[in-house]
Amino acid sequence: MSNKYTPVNKGQFFDLEPKERVLAFTQKLSRGWEEEYREYRRLWEELPRRGIVRDYPLLVDLETVSRCNLKCPMCPTVTDEFIDKRVTPFKKGQMSFELIEKVISEVAGKIYSLRLSWIGEPTLHPKLIDSVRLAKQSGIKEVSFLTSGYRLEMDYFLGLVEAGVDLITVSIDGMGETYNQIRKPLKFDETLKRLQNISDYKKNNNLEKPVIKIQGVWPAIRENPQEFYNTFSPIVDLIAFNPIIDYLHNDTNIIYEDNFTCPQHFQRIVIGSNGKAAMCSSDDFMDIDIGEA
Repeated sequence: MSNKYTPVNKGQFFDLEPKERVLAFTQKLSRGWEEEYREYRRLWEELPRRGIVRDYPLLVDLETVSRCNLKCPMCPTVTDEFIDKRVTPFKKGQMSFELIEKVISEVAGKIYSLRLSWIGEPTLHPKLIDSVRLAKQSGIKEVSFLTSGYRLEMDYFLGLVEAGVDLITVSIDGMGETYNQIRKPLKFDETLKRLQNISDYKKNNNLEKPVIKIQGVWPAIRENPQEFYNTFSPIVDLIAFNPIIDYLHNDTNIIYEDNFTCPQHFQRIVIGSNGKAAMCSSDDFMDIDIGEA
């Protein structure tokens, strides 16, 4: 396990994975479109460095749902401001399937990656599996979403496999009671069991995809990161950590990097469940409106 720690602006990044596992993850994810994947990742690094904006982004974050059924304390979805702005006015924060179809039709053949989630829980959308299937049938190379994992029982997972999803990222914040307190009302043992069942199914059926990644906030596991890693590394393909953003605005301990240029404007675009486009995936409240789909 490596020990890299880099504070950047709104948080911290902590890398637990050896290079060998990162490479294996990449190989599985890019199987069948290796040359295009290499170009995708080359552009991901080069476009921000050179300040180039393409006609179409490399990745589109399509927020199928902005509401969530959990009450994680660090998440914007628990705030009244988010609910008033991003959920209540827009059919309970759910994108219409007609709009999903419209966006996929426009970006197919022009982007490399489509992520069918942003802030909310995408598996609350009754047509998430249909959306995955449509995106894959339209030729989009990498189709993914981020989830709490609460719906990843075997029958639902098999529907996702049949539809062709490439990557599922599951948010796991801590272990045991720490997880239970953060990710209410989920239970750690039940989530762990779902991931174990998925791992067993993939191994028994010689499946590489969907690749399974877990990510969490560093403070939830910093007291014993090795235990966390040892628990999950045998059953998922990659373990990563995101910076924790404090939506209560307690910013006194945050380290800000001078002359920081956000790369997201050159890499991706976000379309909220209301059909409006945001500048980047950190504009959770969509304060800057740049158009609509």
